[in-house]
Amino acid sequence: MSFRVVRQSKFRHVFGKEQKKDDCYDGLKLSRDAWDSPHCSVNSKFVAACLEAQGGGAFQVIPVGQTGRVDLNYPKVCGHTASVLDIQFCPYNDNLIASGSEDCTVKIWEIPDGGLTDDLRDSLVDLVGHQRRVGLVKWHPLAENIILTAGFDYAVLIWDIASPNTPVHTLTMHTDTIYSVEWNFNGSLLCTTSKDKTIRVIDPRKGTVLAEGSGHQGTKGSKAVFVSESNMIFTTGFSKMSERQYAIWNPEDLSRPLKLEMIDTGSGVLFPEYDPDTRMVYVSGKGDANVRYYEITDEPNVYFLSQFQSNLPQRGVAWFPKTVLDVKSCEVSRMIKLHPKGFIEKVSFTVPRKSTLFQDDLYPDTQQPVPVLSADKWLAGETCVPKFVSLKGGFKAAVQKTAVSKPAASKAAASEPLDDGSNAPKGEASLLKAWHSHEKEIADLKKQMATLNIKLRAAMKSLDNK
Repeated sequence: MSFRVVRQSKFRHVFGKEQKKDDCYDGLKLSRDAWDSPHCSVNSKFVAACLEAQGGGAFQVIPVGQTGRVDLNYPKVCGHTASVLDIQFCPYNDNLIASGSEDCTVKIWEIPDGGLTDDLRDSLVDLVGHQRRVGLVKWHPLAENIILTAGFDYAVLIWDIASPNTPVHTLTMHTDTIYSVEWNFNGSLLCTTSKDKTIRVIDPRKGTVLAEGSGHQGTKGSKAVFVSESNMIFTTGFSKMSERQYAIWNPEDLSRPLKLEMIDTGSGVLFPEYDPDTRMVYVSGKGDANVRYYEITDEPNVYFLSQFQSNLPQRGVAWFPKTVLDVKSCEVSRMIKLHPKGFIEKVSFTVPRKSTLFQDDLYPDTQQPVPVLSADKWLAGETCVPKFVSLKGGFKAAVQKTAVSKPAASKAAASEPLDDGSNAPKGEASLLKAWHSHEKEIADLKKQMATLNIKLRAAMKSLDNK
């Protein structure tokens, strides 16, 4: 009689491999902030990482192909007045990136194709609403211009960046520091973990808690992510004895986990990343030198597959979109890894296959990086599924058009007659007053121009998608 001891899985032999140093990025002064966020982000065009800056907050955005040593004077994004705690690229516009900072603001930046040629200080949109520092920023996966921010004032704010003056929803059900916030696959639900050791499933549009339960009981940070279309939740955290553990939960009943297992006795916070195409969860620990990966099944259950090990610890990781992977070499994921000494390394995860043909079982249709809902429709209660695209033959991104429009003149300025110079301010006090007035008018015009640019870009994209 024969029996199988090892569980069968096509991803059981996934292995990670570091790319050559010449294909990575070196010479950056990476942030050493103790806040538990990845401090980096990546997409098909750019790599971004938070920096250690004196007298303000900054991060660097580098074109993906511009590898090697980064010049000390390479342009930075430096519009914040305090440290940048979290950054994230827009999932459907590679040129937009959001940043949250200790100065209590969130800024949206537009990065030109080809990268920066000078320091970028003027943001496209400023989101001002938090009373304390902002630790998390998350773009909506499907709705255009929708972004959430979470701060140390225990509030989660949801914004429409086309109307940035006030948040469209404010969620105030948390009673302590928010460790993580994640959208589900269609952006209809949120899952949060916080310092009060509670997991919550929230309807962001109604502002109601659909389910909550006691999560990991350790004092250190915990993270959560949705891992299926049925909204099962995968969490990482610590036990009372400071053992690192993972759990999987039914979103309708958070009274107890469906499965809870100890991982090890490490001290770094674990960051889970779910790949819906392969149904794998990659778990990387802050300060660890390895990345574990697990497979999620329909029961639901979690099975450990293997791990990638290296010699140097990581400060943070970020994952490339699926559309940039090398399907000919059976690459199923790719990440960047921040090293403590200013080095950003690329790591590829590959399934060993001898055939060079397209592997349909490894590459089901993946989510297309385009918005499928306008902000107004999402706020009105509409929910829909993502658009999908095949990676066979290679993915070609749609051209992202950036509309440039002239700012509308203010009504006050339009109604005033042209000044012939006879009313020029005289004296130091009058000149100073006039200077402050012009500065305020310039700031107002910049805000109007940013709002018009966003609305016009959204209109052009919606026309392109039709």
